[in-house]
Amino acid sequence: MTPERESSNRERGGPAGATAASRTRARLDQPRPPRRRLLPEWDPEAFGRLSERIARFLGTGRFIVWMTVVIIAWVLWNIFAPGDLRFDNYPFIFLTLMLSLQASYAAPLILLAQNRQDDRDRVNLEQDRKQNERSIADTEYLTREIAALRIGLGEVATRDWIRSELQDLMKELEARQHDGHALFPAERSDRPSGRDVDDR
Repeated sequence: MTPERESSNRERGGPAGATAASRTRARLDQPRPPRRRLLPEWDPEAFGRLSERIARFLGTGRFIVWMTVVIIAWVLWNIFAPGDLRFDNYPFIFLTLMLSLQASYAAPLILLAQNRQDDRDRVNLEQDRKQNERSIADTEYLTREIAALRIGLGEVATRDWIRSELQDLMKELEARQHDGHALFPAERSDRPSGRDVDDR
């Protein structure tokens, strides 16, 4: 390879040297160009919502009434209409084909709607399970806190306990006063107090 071609390859970012690959490398900092697909693309979420709407409509009484009206009109038209206007004579093979076609499309649509509903139910059950676990953990935490508070309050002198103790003391003092005892017994006279000794 000549130096001119090598320098031009370097400027273009292409491979250089004898061992370099002939094809250009894909850049990792840029998204890939969209590939062309032979099959048409559709949004699976939109298709799922459409299938749910159809399945809901197939499960209503309105659909049964309209289907019954169409079948009765179909049969009556092909029995009593003039011969050249009838399009499905007595065995009603075309009606059977239409009903089979409708059933063959209705069954997969209903299954698709049920699968989507099962997925939603699974997600809801998982969320409910996590919420229940959080609620149980919160309840256990609050239970432990309440137990700790009750233990702590058991060691604190409450107002009612102090009041009952004061009432007991008052009753004891009143009982001593009624019995004729001095409220505060005098000290023995043969032993002088320290204060008297100091005063002397």
